[in-house]
This record gives sequence, C-alpha cells and structure tokens, in this order.
Amino acid sequence: MSSTIDSSLCRVGLIVTLAGVVYLIVMFSWFSPSNNCLTPLPRTENKNKSSITDAVEHKPILLLWVWPQDYRFELSDCKRFYKIDNCKVTDDRSLYSDADAVMVYHRAISWDLSNLPPSPRPPFQRWIWLHLESPTNTQKIPGLENLFNLTLSYRSDADITVRMHLTPRKKPDEEFVIPKKDKLVCWIVSNNIPSTGVGTRNAFYREFSKYIEVHMFGKAYATFLDFNEYYPTVASCKFYLSFENSIHKDYITEKINGPLAVGTVPVVLGPPRKNYEKFVPGDAFIHVNDFPDAKSLAEYLLQLDKDDEAYGRFFTWRKHLTPTPHLIQQTQEFVLAICTACDYIVRHREYREAHDIYEWYFN
Repeated sequence: MSSTIDSSLCRVGLIVTLAGVVYLIVMFSWFSPSNNCLTPLPRTENKNKSSITDAVEHKPILLLWVWPQDYRFELSDCKRFYKIDNCKVTDDRSLYSDADAVMVYHRAISWDLSNLPPSPRPPFQRWIWLHLESPTNTQKIPGLENLFNLTLSYRSDADITVRMHLTPRKKPDEEFVIPKKDKLVCWIVSNNIPSTGVGTRNAFYREFSKYIEVHMFGKAYATFLDFNEYYPTVASCKFYLSFENSIHKDYITEKINGPLAVGTVPVVLGPPRKNYEKFVPGDAFIHVNDFPDAKSLAEYLLQLDKDDEAYGRFFTWRKHLTPTPHLIQQTQEFVLAICTACDYIVRHREYREAHDIYEWYFN
C-alpha cells in the first residue's frame, strides 16, 4: 500500500514540477525583449507625401518682381555658376501668393510706389531690398524706410552681402606663375559722369598720368574693350587702377577682383586700407593713401617695374588663397546678387525686419 502511495506522490510531484517549468517558460517568453515577441506598430498608409519628403522636395520661391536694369539671364545660372540649386528663382508674378521672398530692385521703384508688389503681403513672405550702388548714386524714394524685411547690398552689415571672396586652401599652391606683362599700368573706364562721384578719381588720375603712362580702355574712352578681352587685357598689365567712382564704407567692387583673379596688382582708390583688408590681404594691393601724392605713387610703380623680386612679393598670398573670376557680361551684373539671395532664404527662415534703411545706408 505504501509503495502505491509513494508512486502516486511521485507522479503528482512530477506533474507539479513540469507545470512549474512550463509556467516559467511562458512567463520568460512573455517578458523577453525578443523582437519576435514585440507587438508590431500599426502600419498606416498616407496617400500624401510625408512632411520630411515635402521639406526636401519643396524649394523656397524667390520672385524677381522686376529684372534689375532689365538684365535678363537664364534662371538656371545659379546652378551653373555657383552650384546653388536649393531654391526656385522666377519672374512669374502669378506665383506671388506662394513666393517665400520677393526681391525688389531699388532703382526700378517709382516715386509714387505704384509698381511695388500688392499689399497686404502673405504673412510668411519676406521682401528683399536689392541695391548695389553707393550712397552717392542712391535716390531716397519716400516711403521705403520700413517696408522691407531684408537688405541685399555690397555692405558687410547688410542682411545679405554680395561679394566675391578669396577662398583659403589648406595645402600651399606653388604652381602660380605671374602672367607675361607688356603694359605697366592699365585702367578700364566705362563711366565718367561727374554726378556719379568720379571727381576724386579723375583728379588723382590727371596728376598721376603726368609721371607715368597709363593704358586706357573702356566706354569712356575711344578704345572700346569687348568683354572677351577683359581678362586677357588686365592680365597683360603689371598694375591696374582699381579706382571706385565714389568713396564709401565697404564700397569695394569687382574692380579689385578682376586683377586679383588674373595675376595683376591692383592700385586701389576707395575706402581706407583697413576696409580693404577686411576682404583682401594687405600685401596683395597698393593703396593710393599709402603715398603723400600721385607723383610718389608713380615713382614707386616705376621702381617695382625694375625689381622683379619685389614685384613678385605681391603674389605670395596666392599660395594660400584662391580668387574667383567674376562674371563680366553686362547682363550678368546681378546674377551673383540674385543667386546669393536665393541661397540665403533657404538657409535663413527666421523672421526679420529692416528698419529705416536710409538711416543705415547713408550713415
């Protein structure tokens, strides 16, 4: 009898043990972090594109309200020349309500403001004031002082600054060779209208040319220069007169970029030397203010003409910096500005207002 009881007890114990094991296995499987045991997330099918995809594919629209100076260029030029393809540039006014930014060219605005974009503007839209002229050549059109969100100018303190920059390189470039020169001093002049502020540079030139020969080119003189001849001509000169038509803070135009790009020493007349040195190494150019008078400058250039070693030192910066030639056709004058604005509105979405642009621009 006892053996039967013992056998029964063993069976019960075995059953209990097996039940415990099964229970542990079930519980372990239930709480296991195995991916196979996780409840899958519900899959939703969205007929519309995701917001992330939309953000990638949607390009902000930059609407040119007018073409500056009516200089038209291919809208694909931003990608072609500057590898900027992150926004859509258009002149289609029917897109006004969708445009993220509208660019308005200052010199095209009528005095009664009747040709401005319609108001009220869409709340998300920003208006860009485009103006590349110096204060001397700027008219104060009443009513614009507090109308714009962003300023686009040559000024370094503008919201959007337009300028050709020298690009640093990590490894020194020892390959630059100074082009052959057959002229000592050159100057290309397209504007000689007194009201544009050219009096200072013209007076300096008249005195300077008494002591040194200057090869003159441009619309203001008989020797017209085709745009294809611009860079070869500047490269053939040892020195180029990079004289601005008027003297203002940061008003340093392509007149210095051309000679830097082709291996010619610019002789600058414009804002003080320190202003130039914000953008260009001090040993890359000669400033007229470094000399007591025009005669002293002429004598210095004649001396450099006889000293190849001293002349060559004006190009040591080329080992570490790379200049970029600027576009030179007349119709391309505003390509860089428009493309720069296009890139800006993509990278800067924050709200901005430009208050009293005249107080800022003239002072």
